[in-house]
Amino acid sequence: MSLLNVENLEVSYGLIKAIKGISFHVEEGEIVALIGSNGAGKTTTMHAVSKLMEPDTGKIEFAGKDVTRYPAHKIVALGMSQVPEGRRIFQQLKVRDNLTMGAFTRRNKSEFARTLEEMYALFPILKEREHQIAGTLSGGEQQMLAVARAMMAHPKLLLLDEPSMGLSPLYVSQIFSMVGKINESGVTVLLVEQNAKQALSIAHRAYVLETGNISLEGTGKELLNNERVKRAYLGEEN
Repeated sequence: MSLLNVENLEVSYGLIKAIKGISFHVEEGEIVALIGSNGAGKTTTMHAVSKLMEPDTGKIEFAGKDVTRYPAHKIVALGMSQVPEGRRIFQQLKVRDNLTMGAFTRRNKSEFARTLEEMYALFPILKEREHQIAGTLSGGEQQMLAVARAMMAHPKLLLLDEPSMGLSPLYVSQIFSMVGKINESGVTVLLVEQNAKQALSIAHRAYVLETGNISLEGTGKELLNNERVKRAYLGEEN
């Protein structure tokens, strides 16, 4: 069953059409990747899905509901959380306070406490840094905090926008390992990522975006072995 279904999505910046009528779906339990170069429309697509931007036309269905005209906070309440590009943590707050902010839709204190311990188990460094000011964390630790903060809402669908951006190879490996574990725990993932090799390595399915259009789609393995993808996004030549 499709947890997310997007049909004929169009999004503009003024007179510039950034997304040109794309359609895609994310099945429950999947990791689906959107890959493409800078300016292809990946982040714009994600912002339209989470309603940080209003689409011009198209239909967005999430968890069996037509959410095309829902405001962002209602979509969060339905079970969608986004980790934005650049992390966007609350720099002046402590690590635990950031995590608490992520749980603003949760009303049950025992559920909050259980989810907090789950995040500390998944990201032990955050437990160690619990009372540290978030802005003093390393880039990789901040990314872990951003993911954990989104997970505090107990989402059905986690949107990840460029989680590897600006991170060292070690942290990139750790972040993608964590994404796999989050998915194994039952959370569906929509991943926007320029690091195509890493994204396709963990994705069940993927779409290639080029100048606002979907040019290719397939399983992660199929696209990893696609000659066009190899040349354009994996830096491989015949």
